[in-house]
Amino acid sequence: MMQDQTVNINTFSPIVPITQPTRRRNRRNKNDWKGVKPRVYLQRWVQLAYLSLLALLSDWVCFSLAAAPEAFENYYEGKSSSDLIDIFLFTNVASSFLVTDIVDRYGMQRTMQFAAALMTCGCWLRSGFGMIFDDAGTTTLVGYPFVIFGTVLVGAAQPFFQCTPPLLSAQWFASDERATSTAIALNFNQIGIATAFLVGACMATSVEGLQRYNALIALLSTLTMIGVFWHFQELPSFPPSTSELEKLLDGKKDPPFFISAKKFFTTPGFTRPLVAFICSITVTNIVGAFIDQIMARGGVVEKFHVALAGAAFEVAIVVGGVIIGGYVDKTKKYKRVTLICLLLSVILLIPLGLTIHSIGKSPILLVLSLTGLGLLAGPIQPINAELAVDVTYPGDEIAVESVQQIGGNLISAILVPLAARASQKDFDLLLKFPALASDIRGDIILLITLTLLTCWYYSGFNAPLRRTIADRNDSEVREQSTQDIFDEGLEMGRLLHDDSMELQVV
Repeated sequence: MMQDQTVNINTFSPIVPITQPTRRRNRRNKNDWKGVKPRVYLQRWVQLAYLSLLALLSDWVCFSLAAAPEAFENYYEGKSSSDLIDIFLFTNVASSFLVTDIVDRYGMQRTMQFAAALMTCGCWLRSGFGMIFDDAGTTTLVGYPFVIFGTVLVGAAQPFFQCTPPLLSAQWFASDERATSTAIALNFNQIGIATAFLVGACMATSVEGLQRYNALIALLSTLTMIGVFWHFQELPSFPPSTSELEKLLDGKKDPPFFISAKKFFTTPGFTRPLVAFICSITVTNIVGAFIDQIMARGGVVEKFHVALAGAAFEVAIVVGGVIIGGYVDKTKKYKRVTLICLLLSVILLIPLGLTIHSIGKSPILLVLSLTGLGLLAGPIQPINAELAVDVTYPGDEIAVESVQQIGGNLISAILVPLAARASQKDFDLLLKFPALASDIRGDIILLITLTLLTCWYYSGFNAPLRRTIADRNDSEVREQSTQDIFDEGLEMGRLLHDDSMELQVV
């Protein structure tokens, strides 16, 4: 097997011609992996880029009208743009139950190609296949049933982008890169929401603007789909970590989703990262859903300024995930980092609920707290997605993330209407100190209570990090692997030099 290897100069890794698998893991005979050392490839960043772009586009569609719903609601009388979000989320939850088994049967490459095509079809249905004009030359939009059907297609495709980041990280990234790569792919949908805030606020203000806006999304989705079909690969030639190599050597097939999920809930340590993940996604979803009300409490009411604040919050989630996720990659301090993020999130939530009085009318404090909340609350999701995979190793990564996404979206759906009602109630704070007195809204009290309860429950985490243990000597193995390739290259160069000298002598 090792005789036909060639050296990739960019990655210092051998490229081995392989056939595409029909199963996610059992690509080769188990004996083929004996003696193999972990290696990483530049292609891993291409894989991550496409998965992140797909996540961005899918959430852009979901929240495409959040910043400017008036033109849509005026055209489709009696229809609310928020109804499309509900339809999208419920379709997302239903589809999440299928992701694990579909990827297991058809592999990542074919599944991503299918999901990208499904999303693209949904985007074109929503756009009406471009600019549509009636006989009088008046601009019209596609019929509402087409909008619904297109939304359902995109909602069904999104879980394939949301539930697969931990698997992509395990299959392509080294053990000290996984939390970072998962954070990028898992939170890049927040960039889609930020894009919806900014671009939607500028374009979706009229019927003509809505047409161009939807056509733009459909065009970008098409280009991304073409790239996925052209560049997205199934698996690297060699695994990137010792833990992934051990799974390949073990050769066991992952069980169906429901069997895996049942086993996870009996695994020590699984429920605590699940609760932390649910808390994080609920906090960020509710804050994002009521961003206009939250900004109004601080005196920020101009629509574009609200959109900028919302975009800053979503971008901060991604930036925080990369920075904090990178730290966790190096230290594996999942519990300590999560507890710090939860406690600081409680402090940063408080200014978002303040209203009236002096502190409640401070736009600077509000924007700083909002951005800080994104930096700290957002990374809790990818960190605990990786922690859940770590404690359930060698369990199915997609099944782990599917359980977390289902739980997070369901709890969010339940708490959003409760938060809407609670936001109408005020509670006085520090009335005896006029300079500090303020009111705090009930929705923020709800989120603070949720976060404190999560922090209390999460503090009891005490479970072995099974995958980290398997990867204990991973960095040394990779360094030795790289040195071996350099040595092989030097030896080949020496032999070629000797041959050329002999030819000159002859």
